[in-house]
Amino acid sequence: MSEGLFFAGRRRVSLTAQGSRLEPFGLVEWALLCGVALIWGSSFLLIEIGLESLAPTVIAWVRVTLGVLTLIVVPATRVPLDRADYPRVVLLGLVWVAVPSLLFPIAQQHIDSALAGMLNAAVPIFSTLVAIALLRSLPRFRQAAGVVLGFAGTVGIGLPAALGSSAAARGVLLVVVATLCYGIALNLAVPLQQRYGAPAVMMRALGVAAIATTPFGLAGLAGSRWSAGPVLAVATLGVINTGAAFVIMAALVGRVGATRGGVAVYFIPIVAMVLGIVFRSEVILPLQWAGIAVVLLGAWLTSRRESRVVHRPPLD
Repeated sequence: MSEGLFFAGRRRVSLTAQGSRLEPFGLVEWALLCGVALIWGSSFLLIEIGLESLAPTVIAWVRVTLGVLTLIVVPATRVPLDRADYPRVVLLGLVWVAVPSLLFPIAQQHIDSALAGMLNAAVPIFSTLVAIALLRSLPRFRQAAGVVLGFAGTVGIGLPAALGSSAAARGVLLVVVATLCYGIALNLAVPLQQRYGAPAVMMRALGVAAIATTPFGLAGLAGSRWSAGPVLAVATLGVINTGAAFVIMAALVGRVGATRGGVAVYFIPIVAMVLGIVFRSEVILPLQWAGIAVVLLGAWLTSRRESRVVHRPPLD
């Protein structure tokens, strides 16, 4: 019995699914997408503020711990999960939350937030490649073109900052690894969200991440100073940018699938640019404005109706 349960869980971990809605994005889908983009677009700025006095590992630990504490009080998180899905939830907590939450603050010690945001645009590329491998089906030409255009536009947005930055290869590599984790996680999240709802799934995934990051957070306490500004930034990062945003993103990919849901990432650099203008008086160059136009076109193409795929699970 337990052996059968183990192999059932292992098979479920290896699978993804299409979104529950194949139609073009409606009001709900665009609202979820914009919510994710607005919230996560501010994450790089909040991390940068937090690094002024807090160790990177402390930022990660406090962030995910506040995130899970935020969701615990939500009644919808109490939906019971099938034991066979626990391995997927554990993996989701590690690759979507714990590992990237540690890697981004560490990376932003070596690269600026603009470059980190630009590299984040690789998420839909990775999520699409993972979906292709798991579903054994290529996306429609229009959606594939949207993914490519979105990535190209995001490069245009971040290229001036990248050229003017003394980014270390280590920092870039860490962000690339984090975006690969995101691409895997978006596919893992789809069937779980469809079965149990985003709050129940993400509360448990954040719990896994909080446990996983605790040793690193405790180790970083000695090198941290608890200043008001950085602490407030990390608190916001935990409650809103982690607790609320992960639920919103899980709901989005559950409705539209990993490939189309990943388009939200393309709007993140735009939000980061606006915050840079408002809070840092940054100048937006013509190439960046052109990049914004290409991103919006790519997002629209990717959001169009998706074809139904009949998925045949692999034989044991």
